[in-house]
Amino acid sequence: MKYRVEDWDTCFQEYCNELSKKKTTIICGDLNVCHKEIDIARPKGNERTAGFTNEERSSFTKFLETGWVDTFRNFYPNEVKYSWWSMRTGGRAKGIGWRLDYFLINKSSLSQVKDSLINNDIYGSDHCPIELKIELK
Repeated sequence: MKYRVEDWDTCFQEYCNELSKKKTTIICGDLNVCHKEIDIARPKGNERTAGFTNEERSSFTKFLETGWVDTFRNFYPNEVKYSWWSMRTGGRAKGIGWRLDYFLINKSSLSQVKDSLINNDIYGSDHCPIELKIELK
């Protein structure tokens, strides 16, 4: 955990921040963190679980505060949708999921984003596809 939040997160965030100074930058993928309680089915039972620890969530918040936007939450601040479910426990069938997959964009390019979707009706993996609708200028 210490390596993740003090080393990896810091280096990744510095790299992304430098890149965003040069061009529109989009970060996409499984970032292995549920940022808010709304992003996980059972927040109280997972407070010490990797992916939902206070340290990871705080590090993610600090990153967003440097000029990044979680595009899904920007469009859907109160919508409960997950992008990952445990196959081992049958989480998808039970509606017990986590939102681990993100599109982040530098704040200065947010006007180009038209929508951000979680396609949790599409099956095929323990994750579902996420989608970003964007008009590059």
